Amino acid sequence: MNKECSLRLHILFGLFVGLLVGMNLLGNKITTLFGVSVSVGIFMVPLTFLITDIIEEVYGKEVVKHFIIAGVLTIILMFLFTGLCIWLPPNERFANNEEYKLIFGSSMRIMVASVIAFALAQLHDMWSFAYWKNKTHGKFLWLRNNLSTWVSQAIDTFVFMMIAFYHITDKFTLEFIIQLSIPYYLFKVSFAILDTPFVYLGVAWLKGNKNKSS
Repeated sequence: MNKECSLRLHILFGLFVGLLVGMNLLGNKITTLFGVSVSVGIFMVPLTFLITDIIEEVYGKEVVKHFIIAGVLTIILMFLFTGLCIWLPPNERFANNEEYKLIFGSSMRIMVASVIAFALAQLHDMWSFAYWKNKTHGKFLWLRNNLSTWVSQAIDTFVFMMIAFYHITDKFTLEFIIQLSIPYYLFKVSFAILDTPFVYLGVAWLKGNKNKSS
């Protein structure tokens, strides 16, 4: 692997970890898209699957495993440091400790939900992408990318919603969470379809440099 190829792989790795940090710290805010309530993290989650599909297409499952392991460790480390920062007593000059605890304390349950949903969904995506690549003999990248991502996003959405929100109030029953999950999932699927051209661009960008180093 030449230096340019290594740099591009590391750029994707940095973006992948950065997206995980962003969606865990920022994802507890709810916005409205086309009349549907969704987490702002919806803009970042599909990009993590986009990156791992690009990596697996060029470098295979083993490199994707490294990304997943690093992602899980990153979220766990964030969880531990978030707990530490909330627990430490504030300096008398810091007047916003209650607001700090309110904002970042709510992120802790989200992080637990995120690390479990992330690991299960990404492991499925890795396996499914390889399965469909074998079935299609390495052709139809658009199909493999979408088939693996659609199911993985369903796993990610439902597992995350259940762990993060189940019975946080009496309103959040199983039926209510399913109702919330369906439009949220459909948004993710829409983003996955829209990002298909970027899978081809990312693979060409990465594969071209890999071939040069061969």
